[in-house]
Amino acid sequence: MKKYLKISAFTLAAAALTACGANNEAADNNGADANEGNGNNDNNAANEVDEDLDGAEDAEVEEIGDADAEVELTFWLFGATGYDELAEEYVEENPDVNITFQEIEMEDHHNNLFTALSAGSGAPDLALIEESDIDNYKEAEDRFVDLNELGAEEIADDYLDWSWENAQNVDGDFQFGIPTDIGPTVMYYRQDVFEDAGLPTDPDEVEAEIETWEDYREVGAQVVEETGTPMADNPESVFNAKRDQADESYFNEDDELIIDESPVRAAFFDTAEMTEEDIIGGLGHWTPEWSDGMNTGAYATLLGPAWMQGNLKDNAPDEENWRIAAMPEGAGNWGGSYLTIPDQTEHAEEAYDFASWLLAPEQQLKSYEMMGLFPSTLDTYEMDEFTDSSDDYFGGQNTAEIFAEAAQNVDYVYKGPDYGDVNEEIIEGLFNVYDGVDPEDEWEDIKQRVEQRISR
Repeated sequence: MKKYLKISAFTLAAAALTACGANNEAADNNGADANEGNGNNDNNAANEVDEDLDGAEDAEVEEIGDADAEVELTFWLFGATGYDELAEEYVEENPDVNITFQEIEMEDHHNNLFTALSAGSGAPDLALIEESDIDNYKEAEDRFVDLNELGAEEIADDYLDWSWENAQNVDGDFQFGIPTDIGPTVMYYRQDVFEDAGLPTDPDEVEAEIETWEDYREVGAQVVEETGTPMADNPESVFNAKRDQADESYFNEDDELIIDESPVRAAFFDTAEMTEEDIIGGLGHWTPEWSDGMNTGAYATLLGPAWMQGNLKDNAPDEENWRIAAMPEGAGNWGGSYLTIPDQTEHAEEAYDFASWLLAPEQQLKSYEMMGLFPSTLDTYEMDEFTDSSDDYFGGQNTAEIFAEAAQNVDYVYKGPDYGDVNEEIIEGLFNVYDGVDPEDEWEDIKQRVEQRISR
């Protein structure tokens, strides 16, 4: 019943949006021109931002290629990707293609894409979907092009298995997108705090010292006792790390809630116990105090993805004490995106040709070098420019190899369309524990809040 209601919601949204435009020519023709504005029907319209779109006032639009090109593609994306620079190379080799990039803040981007897919018109030829949002679109399979029909199966082995599988439907016979970047997780740590606590500081020795989560807890207790500094910044970081290593998350593949049976329950209570023992601090992600803590040494470790190194360098540019070690008991993934092709396109083959070129190993290396987007392609990990790199900020460590090893230790885990709702409630619950609420009572409250939220 739940799945039926979700599909119905998507359908009702489409009906409502279509009704709102009933006075336009497309509605008068019963949707016969549903793809109008896509492809090359009206390139001037495609290159302008619809003022009704969320975030339209902040949108950045850039056209790459000859305005008179035979094939005109539109590409909706978010974040700093550098894909427009790579597109310059592509259109030079393919002068018959013109690509218009529209970049908007991530939440607005996804809202706009959902609206366009629901309405049956106005969607781009290419659209990024963030990794944590991809399952929200899988029940709208008929609104996307199956990339297997365009040859995606032939490039599947170029990508990490789990990243490729994450963009498939549950049956594995429909490919929604091609993986872009990923966010393999590691343990960033402060060597000065470790030294003050009487602990080893060399990355290899730190990994030997902290192989398991019990080791992490014991070292954390020592750090707190000797220095007064929390081992971790906040409970969300620790819970996320443990959750993303598990073989099950919040739902099974039938979208049944399983938080009381899956490993996330133990992850919650383990994190709650460390929080009560003051091993974990309370500096929430993205707060000024959390950002400043990167510079002041307010926490001994930061459990986070490859892209977190950019936050460290931005917030603590002159700091010399951050190092990287493997996460205890493996790795998870936090972040990344998929490049999809909505079915409204009139240029599916040309869109796929560009997408598969853009996300090939050679271009993923360039994206990593230019923008720090960590590659999802295995061959990139073997390239000399990748294996021979070092990072002075982290004491000369080859961070690329560390992240690549972590990426290859990630496993696919089904998330489901309500994953984000459940996650928000659990994280809120952990911060409630930090504020003094009993973990057992909070867990029961979390389950009630989750049931209410996902049954709406």
